[in-house]
Order: sequence, then C-alpha cells, then structure tokens
Amino acid sequence: MTTDSTDDSSTSPGNPSPRRAARRWLSGPAALAYAVAIVSAVAAAVATPLGDHLMTSFFDEPTCPGEACDGKNPQNQGCGEDARTFKPAVHNPAGLQIRYSEDCKAVWAKIEHGHPGDEVTVKVVGGTMRGAEVEYEYDKFTNMVTVADRDFQAVACVIPKPGGGSAFERYCIQATEASAWR
Repeated sequence: MTTDSTDDSSTSPGNPSPRRAARRWLSGPAALAYAVAIVSAVAAAVATPLGDHLMTSFFDEPTCPGEACDGKNPQNQGCGEDARTFKPAVHNPAGLQIRYSEDCKAVWAKIEHGHPGDEVTVKVVGGTMRGAEVEYEYDKFTNMVTVADRDFQAVACVIPKPGGGSAFERYCIQATEASAWR
C-alpha cells in the first residue's frame, strides 16, 4: 500500500526547509556583511551635505544661535529653516537678496544671477563683513554675519568680475529688521 503525501512540511535531509535555509544564509559572514553595508550606507548618508541638512532639520533649534553662527554656512547650521528674505523686485539685475534668521540672529547675502568670478558680500553696519565668489553656475551665498540685536542694518553688494559675463555694475541693497522680509 502506497500513500501519496503532498504535505510540504516534510523535508528530506538534502533539502532543508526554507526557514532553516534563510537562517543559515543570514548568519555568519553574510549577516556581518549586511550589517556593515547598512551601517556604512547610513554613515555615508549622514556625512553628505544632504544628510547633514536632514539631521539638522530633525532639531527644532539651530546649531549655532547668535555669535556662534558668525562666519558659518547657514545651510549647515539649520539657519535657512526660519530665514526670511529681503529681495527688491525691481532694478535688481543680479537677483541679490539678504536673508535673515531671527533664530540664528544672523544675516547672509545671496546672488541668483551672477557669473563665475562675481563676488557677493554682506556687512552688518558696525559689525563684520563676509564675502563669497561665484565659482560655477549663477548663484552663491555668503557665510553668516551675526546681528547684535533686533535693531540692525545690513548691506549686501554684488561686484561683477571685470571682463566677466555679467552685464551689470556694482549693485548694493540694504535692509533693517523693519524691512519688508518675505
């Protein structure tokens, strides 16, 4: 008498169960390799500027309030999160703007329509000045300048590279805490 069994739960010694095969496959060197790969991927993501920005955005407060922000990159410090922008809509050939973060107590300047070699600067009257040069593409921002209190005046300028691609002359804007920030 023979009986046919279609029960998949029985296994022969040469054919282990799928559950046992998975356990064997995810143990030892393979498991270590997967763990190292995952940790490396997470570390690489955090170490990139995007990862740095994402990690900063998890925190409600900037990483450098006040004087600690002076001279630092606003994006890396999380200061762009609450930043407001002053940008004249007319007669602004370079798309020059001043950005202000009340949480960071700092300002910085940004050019949107420059050319490589053009320089953008920001200065707080009675304080520090920072500058940056457009390296490639058309935009660039400066590092931050601390504003001492709510009563400040910031001046941003763009200076085109002599003989460069920009068709405008030196152009400056100024803003105070009371300016029309957007």
